[in-house]
Amino acid sequence: MKSSVPNCNVSRKAPKFPYLILKSVTKMIYLDYAAATPVDERVLEAMLPYYRERFYNPSATYLPAEQVAGELNEARAKVAHWLGARPSEVIFTAGGTEANNLAIQGVMRQFPDGNIVTSAIEHDSVLETARRYDCREVGVKPDGTIDLQALEAAIDDKTVLVSIIYASNEIGTIQPLRDVAEIIIKKRAERSELPLYFHTDACQAANYLDIHATRLGVDMLTLNGGKIYGPKQSGVLYVSSKVILEPLILGGGQERNLRSGTENVAQAVGLAAALDLVQTDRQAETHRLQRLQAKFITELETKLPEVVINGSRKKRLPNNVHVTFPGIDNERLLIQLEERGILAAAGSACSASSDEPSHVLKAIGLSEADAQSSLRFTMGRATTEAEVTTTTETLKRLIIATRL
Repeated sequence: MKSSVPNCNVSRKAPKFPYLILKSVTKMIYLDYAAATPVDERVLEAMLPYYRERFYNPSATYLPAEQVAGELNEARAKVAHWLGARPSEVIFTAGGTEANNLAIQGVMRQFPDGNIVTSAIEHDSVLETARRYDCREVGVKPDGTIDLQALEAAIDDKTVLVSIIYASNEIGTIQPLRDVAEIIIKKRAERSELPLYFHTDACQAANYLDIHATRLGVDMLTLNGGKIYGPKQSGVLYVSSKVILEPLILGGGQERNLRSGTENVAQAVGLAAALDLVQTDRQAETHRLQRLQAKFITELETKLPEVVINGSRKKRLPNNVHVTFPGIDNERLLIQLEERGILAAAGSACSASSDEPSHVLKAIGLSEADAQSSLRFTMGRATTEAEVTTTTETLKRLIIATRL
C-alpha cells in the first residue's frame, strides 16, 4: 500500500522534517486507522458533484436547491436506517467533537443544578466538556470495562445525563451499553421530575459494531465520518425525539434548530455513503481483522514475551492492538518505526502533543512509566498479514537492540 505521511502532530523528540527520512521509503505500513482513515473512492465520487454542479444552498427556494435539499434528506435517511431512527432524529455536525459537545452541553445547560455521569476513559471531547459541569467519573476494571456497580451508585436524583463511550479509541475495549441502559431504565423508574438521558460516543464503533440505537438502549449517539473512510469534519448526532437539547449554534434554524448554518451537503452525503459501506461490510471485515489481530498479538508475545497487551482480550475492537513494551520509551520507538516506514501512535491523536501519560492508561492501572512505554496499533482495510509480520519483526529488532 502506497501512502503519504499524514499531517499530524510531531513529537517534541522527532526530527524537524520527518518526511526527509521517509523520502527513500516507497511502501508505508499505516497502523493508525483509529486516528484517521483514507476517504473511500466511492465516497469521494458521491461527494464531488456537490462542490461544483450541485453546489446550491439547500435552504434556497428554487428548484435546483430543492433537489439538493432532497438529496440531503436522502443522506439523512440512509444514516437513520443504520441507527434504527427517524430521519428527523439525525443531526449532521462538523465531526464527533462537535456532536459530543452538542449532546452534553445541550442537556447540561438546561439543568444548572443537575449532574452528568461518565467514565474515566472517555474521549477528551466528552471528558473536557463534562468537566464544565457537576461531573462524576466512574472507574473501569483493568481490562477497561466500566464498573457497573460504581456506575449505578454514581447516578442520583440530580443526574440528567450518562455518557459512556461505546468502544475505546485508545485500548479498543467495548463497553456493555445494554447493561448500562438497563441501569438507566431502573433509575428512571425511581424518579418523577428530572429526565435521565443516555449518550454514547460511537465514533470508533461504527466500522465493526451494531449501532442500532434502540437495541443499544441509547437516547443519543455520536458518529464521525473521518473514522469510517468518510470525510474529516463530518459527524452525526443521533438525538431521540424524546430528548430536548439547547442548541450551541444559533442562526437560521437548520438541523432541527440544533445546528444553524448552511448545511455542508458534500460532507453529509460522504458520511452517509461511508456509513452505508462500513455497516454493509462490517461482519466480513470484522472477521478478517480478528484474524490479523490474533496474528499480531501471537507474534508479539512469541517474539517479545515481556510485552503486555492492554485492554480486554474478548470485548475488543478487531483492529486494535495496544501494547506496553516495559522499559522502552514510546516516543523514541515511534520515531524508529517511522524511519522504517511504519506509522503507529502513542495514544489518541487528539492529545498527541501532550507530554502527560494517557488518562485512559492511568484509569486501567498502568504506572506512568508503563504508560510512557505503550503504543497503539490500529489496522484497517489495507492492512495485510505481511505488514503485520513486518511490523512485529521490526519491533523485535528495535527493542532487542535497545536492550543490548
